[in-house]
Amino acid sequence: MSAQSLVRPGHGGNLTWAASIAGCSPSDILDFSASINPWGPPQSALAAIQDHLGDLRAYPDPQYRALRKAISQAHTPLEPEWILPGNGAAELLTWAGWDLAQQETTYLPTPAFGDYKRSLSAVQATVIEWPLSEYQGKWSLTPGLDRRGGLLLNNPHNPTGRLFEQDILKPFLEQFDLVVVDEAFMDFLPPNQQQSLIHSVTEYQNLVILRSLTKFYSIPGLRLGYAIAHPERLRRWQQWRDPWPVNVLAAAVGTAVLQDCCFQQKTWDWLTTARSQLITGLAQLPGLRPYPSAANFLLVYSAYPVPELQISLLQCHRILIRDCLSFPELGQHYFRVAIRTEAENQRLMTALQEILHL
Repeated sequence: MSAQSLVRPGHGGNLTWAASIAGCSPSDILDFSASINPWGPPQSALAAIQDHLGDLRAYPDPQYRALRKAISQAHTPLEPEWILPGNGAAELLTWAGWDLAQQETTYLPTPAFGDYKRSLSAVQATVIEWPLSEYQGKWSLTPGLDRRGGLLLNNPHNPTGRLFEQDILKPFLEQFDLVVVDEAFMDFLPPNQQQSLIHSVTEYQNLVILRSLTKFYSIPGLRLGYAIAHPERLRRWQQWRDPWPVNVLAAAVGTAVLQDCCFQQKTWDWLTTARSQLITGLAQLPGLRPYPSAANFLLVYSAYPVPELQISLLQCHRILIRDCLSFPELGQHYFRVAIRTEAENQRLMTALQEILHL
């Protein structure tokens, strides 16, 4: 298949497209475009798959009791009936989109993850974009007139990496009729640094939290996430969807990894150092300006057109970075890179120095 026959991807992680540009096998690509934990899947996940292969002969428990119990224990004192596992956070975003479409308007801070607009447009929601402002390297929600209806945002924010403090977000729970917060990258912060609104859910029936297990535990192929919201809302979602959205292996893996404290600590220890080193290294390259980030990825401003830079990295070094063309507010002078191991981060730095003739 020729490179010309493949459409430039709107998401990260499209190794087939990258390999067609680089002229190699997809397995030869060093992928900085998908923000996945480089240390996984953890051994606990692989062991759970092996131990539950025999369960493929039976349907999953439609109530996912073991998985919901494990999730509730990870967010004590949350009870299982406030939790709904899903086929990745993307599936649950679809049902959140249905609820947001019932609002007169839904506000969407931009730049925004592309699947938000997909889910909202699919149900013909009325969307009003709420542009973030950038000042001295920090992205913020711009103040404005009183807003009502729905609000969909993520925290930490993708693609900027900005972590919104609880004190910033909590007033929205009083202001908006429905608030959906995608916390797909919150796990990458140690518990004492997280700004999650999970424990506000029992107080505010208009709050929905979406979580992903695929990024932190490196299991995107299994598709696993969960929603936290009022049980009445989750029962309604359950009636809308297929009866077994999560397969037995994904459910077993989720139950296991949520108890894997060693893998969690290893990730937090690695990320703190690796992120700082990569920010410092990129900032030393003329024409590149990385933004501070609370997540496992960095948004980088580039004085050089990113599409050409992306192609050069693929053809010369078999390295894939995420262009930001799918974020109209950013365009061709921004790219996003995942934070990987120290050796892989250095390989990216060396490649950029060579391409930029430094």
